Amino acid sequence: MSFGQLPYDLAHLLGGAVLLLSFVLLYQRRIAAVINAFATQGALLALAAGWQGYVQGVTGLYVTAAIAFGAKAVLIPFALHRLVRRFNLQRGVDPALGIGVSLIAGVALAGFAMMVVLPATAGQRALAREDLALALSVVLLGGLMMITRRNLISQVIGLLSLENGLILAAVGVAGMPLVMELSTAALVLMLAVIAGVFALQMGESFQSLDTESLEPHRGEGE
Repeated sequence: MSFGQLPYDLAHLLGGAVLLLSFVLLYQRRIAAVINAFATQGALLALAAGWQGYVQGVTGLYVTAAIAFGAKAVLIPFALHRLVRRFNLQRGVDPALGIGVSLIAGVALAGFAMMVVLPATAGQRALAREDLALALSVVLLGGLMMITRRNLISQVIGLLSLENGLILAAVGVAGMPLVMELSTAALVLMLAVIAGVFALQMGESFQSLDTESLEPHRGEGE
């Protein structure tokens, strides 16, 4: 199946858009805006997976796209919005680093991903190489969000965004078994569920989802 530059251009556009939303996640200062940006990233990931299924002729990737859209663009954002309303969380995300510093660190990590992946995959298809570079950038930015945000919801979204990068990498590699994609997604979603349960318990006990509220209970300095 050949469409000239169309498969490459559109796949590259969708992968770049998923990466752009990782920067948007780092930039947002309100929890509701972070959740909405994550939902948009999930929708773009679903489009990327569906397009790869069309280009590669792999029907299993349509399943991945449907699951990504249902979970990442609809169900998880809906659940997180309900959690925010339940605890009346209307304040900012309270980053451990400033927004500007976080964005600079994100650009550095994206550049690092390009420098690592492109030389290491020399000789492979250009589309696969650049998809992997974009996916690794999304993974690193998701990890950065996890360690630079104090609010537990933001940390959970960072974890799920990291998983988006893993799925983007999996769908971009021709012949990747569907079971591997789904098992990776199930593992990270399980961790997110555990974090959600912890968030409920923390909210009921401390009336806050800011992890800084746990500091007095760590026992350090006693």
